[in-house]
Amino acid sequence: MNKRALIVVDVQNDYFPDGKWPLDNIETAAENAHTVLNLCRARGDFIVHIRHEFPSDGAPFFLPGSSGADIHSSMAPLEQEPVITKHGINAFLNTNLKFLLDENQIQDVIIVGNMSHMCIDAAVRGAADHGFNVTLIQDACATHDQTFGGKTVPAEDVHAAYMAALGFAYATVISTKEFAN
Repeated sequence: MNKRALIVVDVQNDYFPDGKWPLDNIETAAENAHTVLNLCRARGDFIVHIRHEFPSDGAPFFLPGSSGADIHSSMAPLEQEPVITKHGINAFLNTNLKFLLDENQIQDVIIVGNMSHMCIDAAVRGAADHGFNVTLIQDACATHDQTFGGKTVPAEDVHAAYMAALGFAYATVISTKEFAN
């Protein structure tokens, strides 16, 4: 049997309505992520929490030492669950994430969190590039509108485009309901 890990990426206070960088549909995504977290805990999966902090100078959100950079209470880590602080987009870059997964003989990873078009994209691609089998729980992720070339792309479309791309070659992309069954 393959050993599995849940990687919870950046479910932090600044992404919620009272935070500095609120995401569309964050409450539903967080509820789904919480469901996945509870299922993985019940199954005895290895759980790793990732949190992002920007350098203090000019950071738009996730300031070091701020409550906005704290993991949201709905996803609070248990004492035995490692928390990795990253300072860039990719959870594998300049962190001990790969070491922890290897040390625990993990072969399959499940990923939930934020933002679909940034840190989730990077974590999924990083995990696949390191040889892990990746399952992405698409409705346990959130993003917000993006602007490019004078056009605003709605969050729903940004999310769908990234899920489609990741599902093409990097991950099995499923819903929370599918994961629970």
